[in-house]
Amino acid sequence: MSPDAPQPRDEKINRLIGIGLMCLTFLCFTGLDTTAKWLNHSIPTVQAVWARYTFSVLLVLLVINPKTKPGVLTTKKPLVQIIRSLLLLLSTLANFVALNYLQLAQTTTIALATPLLVSALSGPLLGESVPRDRFIAIGVGFLGVISVARPGFGGIHPVAILSILGMCCYAGYALMTRFLVGHDQTETTLVYSGLVGAVILSFGLPLFWQMPPDLFTWALMLCMGLFAAIGHFFLISAHRFAPAYVLSPFMYTQLGWMTLSGYIVFGDVPDSFTIAGGVIIVLSGLYLIFRESRGFSKHFE
Repeated sequence: MSPDAPQPRDEKINRLIGIGLMCLTFLCFTGLDTTAKWLNHSIPTVQAVWARYTFSVLLVLLVINPKTKPGVLTTKKPLVQIIRSLLLLLSTLANFVALNYLQLAQTTTIALATPLLVSALSGPLLGESVPRDRFIAIGVGFLGVISVARPGFGGIHPVAILSILGMCCYAGYALMTRFLVGHDQTETTLVYSGLVGAVILSFGLPLFWQMPPDLFTWALMLCMGLFAAIGHFFLISAHRFAPAYVLSPFMYTQLGWMTLSGYIVFGDVPDSFTIAGGVIIVLSGLYLIFRESRGFSKHFE
C-alpha cells in the first residue's frame, strides 16, 4: 500500500466527522425553522424571510467574497443560478407561511419527501436511470405525505398544500444544484443561493417592513441568518469528509430535532397520522439510499 494512500482508520474518522457535521447541519436548520415560527407572531412572514436571507448572505460574504475568493460571483450558468435561487426563495416563503398554522414536525415530515421527488425527476430531467423498484419506493413514500396532509379527509390545515408546493420547489432547487456541480464552484453556488433572494426582498422591503417590537426580535432575526449560514457551512463541510450515501440517512435526524423543538418551545405533539407518515417517508428514503450505496459499491468493485 502506498504511504500516501488513505488509511482505513483515517477514512473511518473522516466518516464519523462527516456524520457529526451532518447532524449539526440539521440541528441548525431546526433552530432556523423554530425561530421563524416564533417570529411569525411578531413580524410579517415576508419580513422574516427577508431577515433569513439578508443576514445569512451578509455573514457568508464576510468569509466568501471577491477579495477572499476572486471570481466567486462569476458563473457559467447565470440563468440557472437565478432560477435555482428563486425556487429556494419560493420554498422558504411557502414553508414560513405554513409554519403559521402547522407544527414543526408536520412541515418537516412533508419536506423530507424531497429526496423521493428528486429521485423520481432525476430520470427525465438529468437522464439518470431510475429502476422500477425505486419508483415503487417513491410511490410508497408519497403515501406518507398523504398520511400527513390527509387532503379532503378533515386533516391538518389546508395550508399544508403550501408545504407540498415548497417541497416541490426545493426538489427543483436540489436538481439544479446537482446540475451546477459540473459548471460552477461550490462557493459561487453557495453565494448565489441567498444573494438573489436577499436582493429581491430588499427591493420590496418598504412594502412589508414593520419595526421589530424589541431587541429580542432583532436578535432572533439575526439568529435566523446565523443558523442558515452555519448550517450550510456544516453541510458543505460534511461532504468533504464522507460520500453522500453515507451522510444522507442522517438528514432524517431533523425529524427528531423538529419534533423535540416543537414540543419544548410550542407544546406541540404530533398526531398518529404525522408519525405514520414520517415512518413511511423515512423508510422509503432509507431504501433509496441503500440502493444508491449498493450501486456506488459495485461501481468500485
